[in-house]
Amino acid sequence: MGFAPLIIVLVLYFTGIPIAFALFGATLYYFAFLNTGSPAYLILQKFITSAQSFSLLAIPFFVMAGSIMNYAGISEKLMAFADVLTGHLPGALAQVNVLLSMLMGGVSGSANADAAMEAKMLVPEMERRGYSRGFSAAITAASSAVTPVIPPGINLIIYALIANVSVGKMFMAGYVPGIFMAICLMIAVHIISKKRGYKPTRSHMASGKEIGKQALDSIWAIFFPFGIIGGMRIGIFTPSECGAVAVLYTLIVGALIYRRLKPEHTALILKESVEGTAGVVLIIVAANVFGQYMTWEGIPGMISSALLGVTSNTIVMLLIINIILLIVGMFMEGGAAMIILAPLLIPVVSKLGVNLVHFGLIIIVNIMIGGLTPPFGSMMFTVCSIVDCPIPEFVKECIPFIIALLVALLIVTYFPGLTLFVPNLVFGK
Repeated sequence: MGFAPLIIVLVLYFTGIPIAFALFGATLYYFAFLNTGSPAYLILQKFITSAQSFSLLAIPFFVMAGSIMNYAGISEKLMAFADVLTGHLPGALAQVNVLLSMLMGGVSGSANADAAMEAKMLVPEMERRGYSRGFSAAITAASSAVTPVIPPGINLIIYALIANVSVGKMFMAGYVPGIFMAICLMIAVHIISKKRGYKPTRSHMASGKEIGKQALDSIWAIFFPFGIIGGMRIGIFTPSECGAVAVLYTLIVGALIYRRLKPEHTALILKESVEGTAGVVLIIVAANVFGQYMTWEGIPGMISSALLGVTSNTIVMLLIINIILLIVGMFMEGGAAMIILAPLLIPVVSKLGVNLVHFGLIIIVNIMIGGLTPPFGSMMFTVCSIVDCPIPEFVKECIPFIIALLVALLIVTYFPGLTLFVPNLVFGK
């Protein structure tokens, strides 16, 4: 009966109940009917203390910064810069698509926001230039998987809170895996484009002068992620304070430098920020409350013992965990999968000596791949609904990109030094 709340969560989730309410409902059932000896106020106490975490302040700030930057025209500046760098390559617009998603990681941190933006901005132009709709939709969704891996992705903050690791280290750890994901996708685009004859947008590679000129024009957008690293490295601000600085920075750039931010955008920005923050924070609080039940029942320890009973080899265990996460990702939305599975798997990898920051990136890359696969791929549905692409056509075209991302996942999984290089450089080992 101790596992009943886990079953209730899955049943409620698959019947369409939002994951936060499914977690609350299952926990309430446990303390009301199964563990009647515990004080009822434990749930409320955990709810309140979970909502008082200082690290949670990073979420509304970065959500607001991403919203401001979208209205400030930052994405257009970044797209122009991406075109200068990759416009001479076969499948140039698809390459721009990937590079723009990587650059947008420092702006929005949201896969679905990036997928929606690029679906509206790039897919129509790609179709006009001879790219098939299925291919255009597939690379748009696949490239958006890179965005949340590069800081300030919200999933990085959520995992840091679940695993009780440094948000700053999670931010720094996201850069190399995100770059590897982008490189693997660009290689796949190059191979497909050469085969299908998708042409470059530029007749020749941009000169150093052209690249420098465009970089100068886009400097305020490009500087943003470097400012995050520099500010935390020299101790000017914490990750949460960094979010507040990001909001101030984007307001100044949008209003005074690019002059695209207008007073009428204020209500829209506030609305998007509140909606984005409320959903994420409610899920985090619900996950912490649900974690109270799992701790009480010792479920993470049971799962840990069961998995360690199969093998104690780190390489094999990480392979098993990857397979579990990939399968779960096909049937469950990524954020929900991470919230439920991370507390169960962390004790397993901890006993094997796996760095929890490194493991966080393994989980996040996994759930991003899940966002491309039916039946619950959120980026798949976002792009297909915007560009009116049939799901079967999308899935067929997306297979090479899923394979490319799986290659990146294996690199992230089995070469931890690459993932931890930047955190160790910034914060020390």
